[in-house]
Amino acid sequence: MLKIDFANCMAERVGNHGLDAAVMDPAGEAAASIAVAARKLAKTRGTGWERWRDLPFGVVREGHVRAVRGVVERCRGRFDNLVVLGIGGSALGNIALQSALNSATYNLHDAKGRPGPRMFVVDNVDPAYFGSVLRLCEGHGGLERTLFNVVSKSGETAETAAQFMVIRDLLKKRLGAAYGANIVAVTDPAQGTMRKICDAEGFTTLPVPDGVGGRFSVLSPVGLFSAAMCGIDIDGLLDGAASMDVPCSGEVLATNPAALLALLLVELGTTKGKTNHVMMPYCNGLYLLADWYRQLWAESLGKQVDLSGETVYAGFTPIKALGTTDQHSQVQLYREGPNDKVFMLVEVGSFGDADTAIPTGLGVDAIKYLEGKSMAGLLNAEKRATEFAFVESQRPNLTIRFPRVDAHHVGQFIYLWEMVTAYAGLMLNIDAYNQPAVETGKIATFGLMGRAGYEKHKAAVERTLTPTRWTV
Repeated sequence: MLKIDFANCMAERVGNHGLDAAVMDPAGEAAASIAVAARKLAKTRGTGWERWRDLPFGVVREGHVRAVRGVVERCRGRFDNLVVLGIGGSALGNIALQSALNSATYNLHDAKGRPGPRMFVVDNVDPAYFGSVLRLCEGHGGLERTLFNVVSKSGETAETAAQFMVIRDLLKKRLGAAYGANIVAVTDPAQGTMRKICDAEGFTTLPVPDGVGGRFSVLSPVGLFSAAMCGIDIDGLLDGAASMDVPCSGEVLATNPAALLALLLVELGTTKGKTNHVMMPYCNGLYLLADWYRQLWAESLGKQVDLSGETVYAGFTPIKALGTTDQHSQVQLYREGPNDKVFMLVEVGSFGDADTAIPTGLGVDAIKYLEGKSMAGLLNAEKRATEFAFVESQRPNLTIRFPRVDAHHVGQFIYLWEMVTAYAGLMLNIDAYNQPAVETGKIATFGLMGRAGYEKHKAAVERTLTPTRWTV
């Protein structure tokens, strides 16, 4: 199991910037509130927008895995490239899984050196970026050997819709009536614009499950299809997630890792002014899991009003950093700048065969201390030293330890943080599943791009942003 060391968040280590030990009292108010929250989550699990909790289990899991594997088998050997078209929750999980569980040089190997096609996730409409991926695919197998995985529940997300329209046109010109064989869509199983397009054009589809929001969808076909195409152990992922359910459902604070993390972060944020939450993996492969965490934490908890309708401006700012890289770019600020952060260091116990011994025999006194040590030993010593430096500066921090990086423990990490988010939402008395502030930008984009019925939104943008003397 993953382990959490939170001693450096307590006042005993970091003075009045940490939490008093009384917060952890089994008979105290916090422990009682956790028990209530756990009972609430037990009642609502599998309903409404909490159907993400069913993904690692039973018929839901079996149906998704069977469907994903069926499509993967039909695609096996036919494609040199896999391009995922999606944004936000339709992309960040896919990127995180690939980064964590396949080699950093995965796309550079020839077909014999990797278990599936090259994978690219195009999560923006930057034309230079989009074009560069398409040119690479053209030069390595061509569009004929490229599978496009369109991920959109509605089909109306502007960025993904634009990408899809470009790809559809290119494929039709190249492949004619057979072009649909190069598209797999993950979308609503029953309704929506993309569903209508898929039904009309005969695309292979996989479901975005009802009641599973984008940022909670990585353990559904949204993330599982591209992972399975690239040889990732999706059963291992789901087994890991499932193994976290019982620990994260308990009513006892001291043995519930999700409730404990939520309590620490919410209390430090609301009572100690630690409103910036930095996730800092000491492992390059886990760095992009911090991107996935950022969306989950920001979009779920950043709410203007609470469930009572009161204006609260809830939420915390998630930040990603990479150890040891950011010891040389950010730690100066983190130690001597504003003391408004909690640091979540992520440590890996074993890098297995990837670890490298540092040779002896160079004979230079200044660096002789490194001889005979290992790269992993140095990495974890750097992490421990940074942890110590944070404590010296009274900066609260905690450590999440992976025994090793594999599908099982990545699945645990994902489910853990989804549960942390659910508990934090209850503690803040906000709706952790909506995202009303995102809609304003979407609607304004519709107006600016000329969508019928949104003319007033275009006018509002132009009225508000009329150039003034404050331009140069």
